[in-house]
Amino acid sequence: MKIIELLTVTKAEHNMESLSDEILDKNVRISTDTRTISEGDFYLPLKGASFDGEKFIEHAFEKGAIGAFCTTFPQINGLLFKVRDTLTAYLQLANYRRNQLNPTVVAVTGSSGKTTTKELVATVLSEKFKTFKTPLNHNNEVGLCQTIFEMPEDTEVLVLEMGMRGLGEIELLSKYSEPDMTIICNVGTAHIGRLGSRENIAKAKCEIVKHQRGESGNKYFIAHDDELIRKTVEFDGEKIFYSLKDVKILDKGVNYSKFEYMENVYELNVGGEYNIENALAAINAGNKLGLGVNEIQEGLKKYHPIEKRWEGVNVSGFEIINDSYNANPESMKAFIDTIFELYNNYTLVLGDMGELGANEVLYHKELGEYINNHKKLNHKTTVITIGELSENISREIKNCKGVNFKDLESAVEYIKQNISKDSKIFLKASRSMKFEKIIDSLNG
Repeated sequence: MKIIELLTVTKAEHNMESLSDEILDKNVRISTDTRTISEGDFYLPLKGASFDGEKFIEHAFEKGAIGAFCTTFPQINGLLFKVRDTLTAYLQLANYRRNQLNPTVVAVTGSSGKTTTKELVATVLSEKFKTFKTPLNHNNEVGLCQTIFEMPEDTEVLVLEMGMRGLGEIELLSKYSEPDMTIICNVGTAHIGRLGSRENIAKAKCEIVKHQRGESGNKYFIAHDDELIRKTVEFDGEKIFYSLKDVKILDKGVNYSKFEYMENVYELNVGGEYNIENALAAINAGNKLGLGVNEIQEGLKKYHPIEKRWEGVNVSGFEIINDSYNANPESMKAFIDTIFELYNNYTLVLGDMGELGANEVLYHKELGEYINNHKKLNHKTTVITIGELSENISREIKNCKGVNFKDLESAVEYIKQNISKDSKIFLKASRSMKFEKIIDSLNG
């Protein structure tokens, strides 16, 4: 991006008497991190609760930055662009590049499953288009900007994951990404502690359509068939709703699913009905963007889970499936359904679910009841829970063995001494529980 574009898009003030055409015409890369900044980059410092990037402007110049944004002019020699807020400037520049390259933007959100859905959509659309996607779960304002700036110039489709913690956040992401197609994979209880109700969560998720582009006849909203979404979303384009009720499952295994949807047969190299349901969003997105059935079929076959999503590892003779990327009541139940349906000999290791608000104890208790009363529960299994909240899961488990530990170390010792290496171990918890340390400790 040229320096003159940085100046005009952000309406910044500069600290120079004049800027030469040579400077204004210079192409630069925007960098937000002085640890990775390169000579000739333009530094854009960000601020957070525990950091202030503006403190490193001088360091940026020492490393060769050609200029820097700021909110107050520091006593530093160098080209400075003053703006009211650097994050807003970053978003404005990202929006400018989004419109400059003008790919078809597909935005994906949901209480759970949004990263998997984003990956499935991107994998399918890659069969026809040069597709770029949000890496991992970089789904906030900064991640949005980073994704847009990392997008290759020949990108035809950009698939963006959008996360939120409160009202207004997804609307902000929508404003600066201007999606052409929007997807909500579900509305559950993740972040209910912040928003108070599923109704408010639905309202926050449905903000995704607020700045959607396109004429009404060429404008698509795709969502899980939830009455709450239907009555909440305000959208003047075509609304497409999908559900497992529309699917005929033909075959399923530990690492395989085959199903019929809208008179066509599709295959996935992963198990679990929730993966089939997420795949329906990708099928509908592919249909509306002009992919043939064979292209969608091939795309779905190529999907593989990302790290910490159903990740299989062998540690000191223990077979472990790590799905500790995130956890909420809906994703926990889907996880449990898949295990109980597809496996015979298993051990569950479950941790606390975060951000559930005033009813957090009730949600953990209900999960314990769900496990205990599940019609496919193997009564010989062991359910290990870790954490104070997860003790409420264990208290409800009567139809198999349930044990609770306050810390990871105690749970690891129990596994070493009591769990057979013939039993496959499944890990699921919120990321704050740091369940990857269980694998590290078993390997030690």
